[in-house]
Amino acid sequence: MQIFTTQNKLISYLLPLREKYTIGFVPTMGALHKGHLSLIKNSNEKCDITICSIFINPTQFNNPSDLENYPKSLKKDLLLLKKTNCNIVYNPLISDLYPNGEKIKKFNFGSIANTMEGKYRPAHFDAMATVVENFFNIIKPTKAFFGEKDLQQLQIVKILINDMRSNVKIISVPTVREKSGLAKSSRNKMLSRSDTQKASHIYLCLTYCKKHKYKGIYNLKRYVRKEMQIQKIELEYIEMVNIKMMQPIEQWGKKNENAICVAAYISGIRLIDNIIL
Repeated sequence: MQIFTTQNKLISYLLPLREKYTIGFVPTMGALHKGHLSLIKNSNEKCDITICSIFINPTQFNNPSDLENYPKSLKKDLLLLKKTNCNIVYNPLISDLYPNGEKIKKFNFGSIANTMEGKYRPAHFDAMATVVENFFNIIKPTKAFFGEKDLQQLQIVKILINDMRSNVKIISVPTVREKSGLAKSSRNKMLSRSDTQKASHIYLCLTYCKKHKYKGIYNLKRYVRKEMQIQKIELEYIEMVNIKMMQPIEQWGKKNENAICVAAYISGIRLIDNIIL
């Protein structure tokens, strides 16, 4: 496994390989878990070479303390990637990706970026797209792999690729979950045992909604809000949306064209999840 900390050396290394091999790319912020490793495995299956980036992007954090407390485990991450047969790791310094300072590029993603995560995390998608665009320009992957847990981000990356007029194919990978149903997340490491148990109610609410879809969107939203209140989970939003545009809906569309998206806080730790139906 090759490890690079500067884009110039990575670009030079990749240059002769692009002519012969397909390149898969998995962007991460480290603190790797089985969800990330699922992305690596998918890349290994679909591409000749797999590159994983480990970079905690400072511009994606609205809260400085959230950035400071974000879990970091580089040595453990590298061991996991080696065991999962990742070929290349790109672990740059901030100055390597942002040589002119940490500037966020302004994108026009339209209404898709104004709801849910876009509404509650100002400039988040511009910050995410800025660093992803940088990665795509440096690595020039054949395929890039993103998890469905960050469903709105996934849809925005697809728009980004179109705007870049890039040939990168975006591959979505289903959410990996704990036995309790809790979506795998780096932030789960920040939860206490009792909070982890409490967090499983998020997925229970999502599966209830899927099973009782016939009760209608209004009634299901009421149910989720009430359950979160009972469990003392601070609900930030619950939205039923059309997947393609991530806009709230009042009636269900065709199968697999809808999603229920949730963001909630447990002991100050922000968790997101969704279910497709």
